[in-house]
Amino acid sequence: MTDPTRPVTGYPAPPYAQPNGGYPYSANPNQTQPRGPYSNAYNPRAAFIRRFVGAMVALFVIVGCILLVVWLILRPKVPDFRVDSLSLSNFNVSSASQSVTGTWSVGFIVYNPNKKLSIRYDDVESSIYYGPGFISETRVPPFAQGTKDRTSVNATFSAANSFVGAPVARGIDADRARGSVSFNVKLLARVEFRRGGWRLRRRLLRVLCRSVAVSLSSKAGLGTLGGGSRDCQVVV
Repeated sequence: MTDPTRPVTGYPAPPYAQPNGGYPYSANPNQTQPRGPYSNAYNPRAAFIRRFVGAMVALFVIVGCILLVVWLILRPKVPDFRVDSLSLSNFNVSSASQSVTGTWSVGFIVYNPNKKLSIRYDDVESSIYYGPGFISETRVPPFAQGTKDRTSVNATFSAANSFVGAPVARGIDADRARGSVSFNVKLLARVEFRRGGWRLRRRLLRVLCRSVAVSLSSKAGLGTLGGGSRDCQVVV
């Protein structure tokens, strides 16, 4: 009888022979074994594109952060606009032909409130309205302002039998009979804030001067600014 406590001696059993000569579970000896994740060939073009895109993103982020810091430090303030003078000549309105004739000379006072930034104004255009009704427009020469500067800017509008429509013509005619006509003056410009070598992004400046009253004299076709200077609404 064999002693169960005696150690087993002898040779181990031979391994099970695989039918295809080596690798288990290979159903088809001609089947290509799958490649590992690092077996793909290096693609220099794809690597270059990835690096280029990453560099551009990083560049935009850095430039944006710099501009934001500069903006927060300098804190640009919008300029102040005020209608300081206005003269009207050759003024006439015809309800029959629904037209207006006249020459408006408007004087603005522009103030730059910034202590560190100068301002450059380009593509300056101005227009005059009665209510929402357009009358005339003109271009104004570009100009620049240093810090804390005050600048006089003039805009001259001309209309010769310009068609304005029945509501506008009737409204102007009724106001003229009362001795005062109010106009709206608008101004648009591309502005650029500057600080030494720094130039912040150009922005569109919108100026609206509402209800600028013109007092008509007893002489036909003449008028001047009534009620003193008029502050304007400015949006950048």
